[in-house]
Amino acid sequence: MQKIAQITLVVKDYEEAIAFYCTKLGFRLVEDTPLSNTKRWVVVQPDAPYSCAILLAKAVNPDQEAAIGHQTGGRVFLFLHTSDFENFHQQLIHHKVQIVREPVVEPYGKVLVFADLYRYDKQFRPISAVPHCSVCLYASAFNQN
Repeated sequence: MQKIAQITLVVKDYEEAIAFYCTKLGFRLVEDTPLSNTKRWVVVQPDAPYSCAILLAKAVNPDQEAAIGHQTGGRVFLFLHTSDFENFHQQLIHHKVQIVREPVVEPYGKVLVFADLYRYDKQFRPISAVPHCSVCLYASAFNQN
């Protein structure tokens, strides 16, 4: 049996990324281990059993910095399922997370798309003409059966 245990997300700053995922999205900080004066092993994860974790890796060179916010070419990056869609939606609003696509009912469930903390480039312009963001997350109510 195989499963994806964690994925890497390149970030500008450890603290702002931890704050976004843990405070605004309700993830838990699984590990924050210093590896050197500038490098840390920072892992966050949704607070649900067997969830895939995210390794927050701080960019350390121009190529990595260029990848921040563009790791999936403007496509949705994470698909986050929730058992309490309405509460999660209100949590996003409370924490002033940008809703890119308001909730709609699709054949596969109720969905919304929201932006992460890297939704703008350095000039604070939208990254693309379409109101996408660098890393969007997709929330849907899932069937617990």
